[in-house]
Amino acid sequence: MRLKEYLNLKPLYYEKIDYTRMPRTYEKIKTSLPAPKIVHIVGTNGKGTTGRFLANALFSMGFCVGHYTSPHILEFNERIWKNGKNASDDELQEAHQALQKILSKDDAQKLSYFEYTTFLAMLLFSECDYVVMEAGLGGEYDATAVFPKTLTLVTPIAYDHEAFLGSSIDEIAATKLNAIQKSAILGIQNYGEVYETAQRVRGEKSIQRVDEILDDEDRQKIDEISKKLFLAPYLVQNLSLSIAAIKFLALAYGAENFSYPVLFGRLTKIAKNITIDVGHNVLAARSVADALLGEKYVLVYNSFRDKNYKEILTTLKSIVLHVEIITIDDERAASVESIQAVLTNLEIKYKPFKEVKPEFNYLVFGSFSVVETFLREYYE
Repeated sequence: MRLKEYLNLKPLYYEKIDYTRMPRTYEKIKTSLPAPKIVHIVGTNGKGTTGRFLANALFSMGFCVGHYTSPHILEFNERIWKNGKNASDDELQEAHQALQKILSKDDAQKLSYFEYTTFLAMLLFSECDYVVMEAGLGGEYDATAVFPKTLTLVTPIAYDHEAFLGSSIDEIAATKLNAIQKSAILGIQNYGEVYETAQRVRGEKSIQRVDEILDDEDRQKIDEISKKLFLAPYLVQNLSLSIAAIKFLALAYGAENFSYPVLFGRLTKIAKNITIDVGHNVLAARSVADALLGEKYVLVYNSFRDKNYKEILTTLKSIVLHVEIITIDDERAASVESIQAVLTNLEIKYKPFKEVKPEFNYLVFGSFSVVETFLREYYE
């Protein structure tokens, strides 16, 4: 069976997750998997761009590098990047066949979509010197946490997936920070509780803040790179964290190692008047609003029902002309009526999304599903 057909048989989302399944399976097959140096990335926002900054830089230095990220926007291949490009269909199918031989039939059947693709990625990274591995959900119990790690990077932690991670920043941070094995670097945090939680879980682990690693020379290079790539403020923070990782790895770097575009879908301008961003929580909305302050946009929007779309829309109101609600085909989508009620309460005008008009600037935001739906419609 082809990989994509096989994955379609596995549910993408679960009401409950068996956190023991991935570690049990890993113990059975770990001798058949490669053992590259793994940089694990946990956090709420910025994992993808931080990872891609780091992966691109390491690749430009001559290393064989893999980057595992999720979810994808248009094609599954986006999740598994190696040496400057996404995995091909043939490479994915070959790894799928190899994984089927390693796993027992029962284990292969029981693994979730994300668990299976995590093992798949590791097989594809068999020749890599470094693997940059982004956690999917949480940290301590995430499928990516089972592998031995050289370093953990912690991007900004905020409220998200509370049903699985906890109802407070302290609980969410503890779940994510418990993924640290030996060493970690904390990116700049918006909540002081994250730093307090880091102190509590530290134990024998080495946990440093990004500003403790970077010096004035690094900051000059970061400024140079940021201007060259036209980075928004939150992307500068992600760049800084990736550079701190390079310094931890004791590698020399220059501005020339950061010449690649930012990961697609992160404040990406796809046309003169269209910007897309896959952000889906309040922290992402704040980052986008700060980056785009001074302009007004038609917001093409929808949300999952478990997201705090009232606060998200409140945060974005300062840059919004009006909202155009795009229909997404996802069982987790919020009802249109509930989004309309919030918009009415906030006194934001709205209507259904139908087309892009040249006289307006558009911001497409709300989730990977929103961006995917928009791209498929816009590029038809």
